[in-house]
Amino acid sequence: MVERRGLSRVIPHIVLLAGLLLVGFPIAIALIASSHTAADLVGHFPATFGSHLIDNYRHVLLAGSTNKGAPVATMLWNSLVMALGISIGKIVISIASAYAIVYFRFPLRGLCFWLIFVTLMLPVQVRILPTYQVVADLHMLDSYSGLIVPLIASATATFLFRQFFFTLPDELLEAARIDGAGPLRFFWDMVLPLSRTTIAALFVVEFIYGWNLYLWPLIVTTRENMSTIVMGIQHMVVVADQTPSWNWIMATAVLAILPPLLVVIFMQRQFVKSFVEPEK
Repeated sequence: MVERRGLSRVIPHIVLLAGLLLVGFPIAIALIASSHTAADLVGHFPATFGSHLIDNYRHVLLAGSTNKGAPVATMLWNSLVMALGISIGKIVISIASAYAIVYFRFPLRGLCFWLIFVTLMLPVQVRILPTYQVVADLHMLDSYSGLIVPLIASATATFLFRQFFFTLPDELLEAARIDGAGPLRFFWDMVLPLSRTTIAALFVVEFIYGWNLYLWPLIVTTRENMSTIVMGIQHMVVVADQTPSWNWIMATAVLAILPPLLVVIFMQRQFVKSFVEPEK
């Protein structure tokens, strides 16, 4: 093993420190701004924390930052329901479809997979008008089902599960058949536990994807109490005939960061294992 000395040991730390500063500086700015009053942020930016941190967060959580806007607590809940529904729905549908494609023999099995895979060329932005029409005809506007159901199909997740299932040895299936296990028992007792790291990685990615959605919630929701946190921040910034309350906006932005951050922190180990320690 070659021991690193001199610059070869210092450079990685410098790069990591620079990355930390690059990511942490905007968060620090938001935290400092969220601790002041709106008047304190006019004309100059304070370099230290103020004394209104708790008051600002309490206000946006319970009352929102505008007179007509929903409380941030409501928007956080809407985003959480949407992100969880999308991530869990994508995983359930994708793992089931990949399992059927890999372990079941039926006509045109390969064609079915490629038809699923081709949908990667049809993102939400391309099919947004017909999707909206279907949601409207089913009376799903301004509802959690309208936010979640049209987005729970994922060709990418199906492809990843399919590729992972191909790495599982055939001896597992043969042993399950010898023991008398059916398809559902084999899936529940063998395939699903072995897929936990892949599931964890996809959950992190899909949760962040669902949390950051803006265009689709903007189209299918019209009521203030159905707004998501990303929509809420945009509405706070764009106000007519008045100066935005940047202290409340920054407090809302900090709150919006917390759920995805907690998901990444708690699932970091499984997320990393899905890339460095594939289970077979």
